[in-house]
Amino acid sequence: MPASTLPSPGRHLSSSEINRVPCHATASRWPPLIVAHHRATPPDLDKPRAWCRIRGHIARSFSTGRRTIVTSDDKVSAPDQGGRGNLVDRFFRLSAEGTTVGREAIAGVTTFLAMAYILFVNPSILGETGMDTDAIFVATALAAALGTLIMGLWARYPIALAPGMGLNAFFAFTVVLTLGIPWQTALAGTLASGVLFFLLAVSGIREAIINAIPMQLKLATGAGIGLFIAFIGLQAAGVVVNSDSTLVTLGDLTSAGTVLTAFGLLVTTLFLVRGIRGGVFYGMVLTAAAGVITGYIDPPNAVVSGVPSLAPTFGEAITNIPELFTAQMAIVVFTMLFVDFFDTSGTLIAIANQAGLLRDGKLPRAMRAFTSDSVATVGGAVLGTSTTTSYIESSAGVAAGGRTGLTSVFTAVLFLLSLFFSPLLAVVTPEVTAPALIVVGVLMATGLGGIEWDKLEFAIPAFVMVIAMPLTYSIANGIALGLIFYPLMMLFRGRWRDVHPALYVLLLVFLAYFIWFAA
Repeated sequence: MPASTLPSPGRHLSSSEINRVPCHATASRWPPLIVAHHRATPPDLDKPRAWCRIRGHIARSFSTGRRTIVTSDDKVSAPDQGGRGNLVDRFFRLSAEGTTVGREAIAGVTTFLAMAYILFVNPSILGETGMDTDAIFVATALAAALGTLIMGLWARYPIALAPGMGLNAFFAFTVVLTLGIPWQTALAGTLASGVLFFLLAVSGIREAIINAIPMQLKLATGAGIGLFIAFIGLQAAGVVVNSDSTLVTLGDLTSAGTVLTAFGLLVTTLFLVRGIRGGVFYGMVLTAAAGVITGYIDPPNAVVSGVPSLAPTFGEAITNIPELFTAQMAIVVFTMLFVDFFDTSGTLIAIANQAGLLRDGKLPRAMRAFTSDSVATVGGAVLGTSTTTSYIESSAGVAAGGRTGLTSVFTAVLFLLSLFFSPLLAVVTPEVTAPALIVVGVLMATGLGGIEWDKLEFAIPAFVMVIAMPLTYSIANGIALGLIFYPLMMLFRGRWRDVHPALYVLLLVFLAYFIWFAA
């Protein structure tokens, strides 16, 4: 915060204003702070460390609801040392961020409930490839715990990770079921994308790539994946079925499975519209319960059991690395990397902004956050699941007060505890997961509102990208077509200089890909 924008003395300060005042702010730039309700004079404010302690103390005052007033003729007490010497407090900077262990715990539980649905949806989707669903469940929980723990302890952000929606659909329905690539090789591709992501994260290339892709296409990518996921959900529910004459048509809306999905969609949207945390997860619970009560779904044999074996999937990514060296797998790996990279970028910035953790619009410790995500993807691939990525559902925990990596630590512990509930997978049928897929698709499609539809050089490639994903049943095809149309539209518009040179290279690469694919 420049000196000209420092808050003036004599008025109330919000906690966000306090946090934005840099530690190097001194008495020469801002008259001595005096905080009401305290008596002792603070250390010399010309010392940067003294201001850091005062800032943390003021932020903590706000967090406890006390009315703290900055004036010019009262006195400030020395920072309250209660808990300041605590190792957890110092490591996560709880006091400096105006939070407490209790608040971080509540936030961690909230985040877990908001994204717990992935524990059951991911095995349902990846299981379509022939993978062992119990092993996928374990891999999902362990990958989520690993990634979230690294994010909490290394990057120290209140952001949770798990196998990503969209990329799991790409893995199952495009890579394996459409292209015919064995799931073992697809896991090796996931591993390769994680390694490449790590290299980008620790290099300066990260910023260049983020800046090369226009925001319009970043928004279109997320929206297109959302439509693709929703389409898969509608198929699972029996709402959309195959048709020889029109390819797809409306299914039997009176069938028991479709009615159960409709019930689940109704209660899930009710929870979300009412702002209930974990609405997607609770919707799945009620849908499964309704299915069991009506006899449509057989009840599980148990609720708690030992942890299933990870052997059917563990290590397959490593043993199948030699299968990666084909043009087809190069496109697959690029798509995984592209989607994960920009999805992670958007999620990290959005959550950090919500928590008030950005500094001058940039993400502190960005390298740590990106490497946490990439290491989680590598670890998840070795365990036996698709790409692990940062979850936007972390916003639920931030809204509940989470501000530090301790929130993520609590969430990671809950993912580990979930390993003992694998018998519940028996009641998670396609009709139970379909409402979650549809609703998550809707949430991802909200990015459509940020596209400049009145500018055709943006609207045409964005529309092509969005519509191609569900219609070609391929996220990769959608991204490729969008990146072909964008530089061409900018060229036609006479704005070819505004296009990053790397996009012209991708234009040629994807044209060659489609020519090769057609042949």
